[in-house]
Amino acid sequence: MLAKVLSSAVLGIDAYIVDVEVDIAFGLPSFSTVGLPDVAVKESRDRVKAAIKNAGFDFPARRITVNLAPADIKKEGAAFDLPIAVGILGAMELVHPDRLRRFAIVGELSLDGGIRSIRGVLPMAVEAKAAGLEGVLVPEDNAAEAAVVEGVQVYGVRTLPQIVEFLNGRGGAQATQIDLEAAFSAAARYDVDFTDVKGQQHAKRALEVAAAGGHNILLIGPPGSGKTMLAKRLPTILPNLSLEEAIATTKIHSVAGVLPTRTALVATRPFRSPHHTISDAGLIGGGNIPRAGEVSLAHHGVLFLDELPEFKRHVLEVLRQPLEDGRVVIVRAVGSVGYPAQFMLAAAMNPCPCGYATDPAKECSCTPLQIQRYLARISGPLLDRIDIHIDVPPLKYREITTQDTGEPSAAIRERVCRARAIQQERFRRARGVYCNAHMASRHIKRHCGIQGEAADLLETAMERLSLSARAYDRILKVARTIADLAAQDAIAPEHVAEAIQYRSLDRAPRR
Repeated sequence: MLAKVLSSAVLGIDAYIVDVEVDIAFGLPSFSTVGLPDVAVKESRDRVKAAIKNAGFDFPARRITVNLAPADIKKEGAAFDLPIAVGILGAMELVHPDRLRRFAIVGELSLDGGIRSIRGVLPMAVEAKAAGLEGVLVPEDNAAEAAVVEGVQVYGVRTLPQIVEFLNGRGGAQATQIDLEAAFSAAARYDVDFTDVKGQQHAKRALEVAAAGGHNILLIGPPGSGKTMLAKRLPTILPNLSLEEAIATTKIHSVAGVLPTRTALVATRPFRSPHHTISDAGLIGGGNIPRAGEVSLAHHGVLFLDELPEFKRHVLEVLRQPLEDGRVVIVRAVGSVGYPAQFMLAAAMNPCPCGYATDPAKECSCTPLQIQRYLARISGPLLDRIDIHIDVPPLKYREITTQDTGEPSAAIRERVCRARAIQQERFRRARGVYCNAHMASRHIKRHCGIQGEAADLLETAMERLSLSARAYDRILKVARTIADLAAQDAIAPEHVAEAIQYRSLDRAPRR
């Protein structure tokens, strides 16, 4: 007796259809799974056997062979529990065979026959639609996530008997419907706001410039000056996610297993803040079976690295490729997997090992050599990719105790969106350039020309402030963004002057 069930699996952030073939033959009782299953898939035989028995069905005491096709791709996870169980019941003629080829079935089984949530349901629903299937049967907790995909019916199921009733045409499950626009609007809210931040007007202005041009930013200041508080509010002033961006972000979070239960969409800009002890595989992605790292989880959002010099040198160096390309490619013996990684980098650090080199109220205990070595932990190539370095001074008493609230994020975001609209119009014919931070040398020459007083000011700054040569292009990019915020076509001297202030680490020679 043979039964075939359609299922799905994830490779990278995309899914593919898997044929689950179950054969029940005469012979000594056995249960074998073929098709490159990992340990979790092999262990499904025990979960499936217990679930079928505890759900009230008889488990066949025969030789059972399960094949997962295509057989040349490694299968992982517990999502095959449910299709294997349905395939066994189908081979026992307890499930109508016609409906098995019309639906993709995924889900993890508990021992009592319940169905648990799994990873990667959204890309699986997208693939089911592309394959022309009528619908997908998914765990109830994943139904809202899968229902984001239009054009395919999504049925959330709770138990094994419920799915058997449905496949036999006796009801058992209702199609899940969601109002995508309403769900998107309801979820597009942040828990933090710039109104919470007192003082630090200069730092908030730098963050606004960074958001407007998509520039990476480094906050430098003593402990307690508010660097982390400021960085956490950076996503709130970025342009709102589009629906297309939200779906792309949700796919990554779903595959990584970090999407909250019963959540349909990630509708706010991601903010990822890994600890400085993270490995390069945790940051960039990796593993025997490649998985997304923090840079991909920050896709369309912000990656925040607090205490930047404390990260291992080789961990920081792997950031260079995704910062440049907006994508990560992980190559293993089993194949290569690509993950998107278009994010803004925000980092924070102390000015010295003790943290108080720039604090006027506390004396620094570090020697010049210690400070130099501390700053040298950040390599020049990585620093090249950070356009803005801003000093964050400690707050004064009157700033802490003031009752005045800061400017709300919504007002700042409105200015940022106007500047981004100017940039989108400017680069509408430039491939791969969406904001000023992405400009290459040819774009800088075309759109960042300065002359007269502005050129003289930049020349003076390069000479008197000992600015490095690599700071030249960054100053022009940031000045272009400041001009866009002011809705001016030409870069004025005041725009260049402000941009020069945002290169604090380049004002002294570095080794």
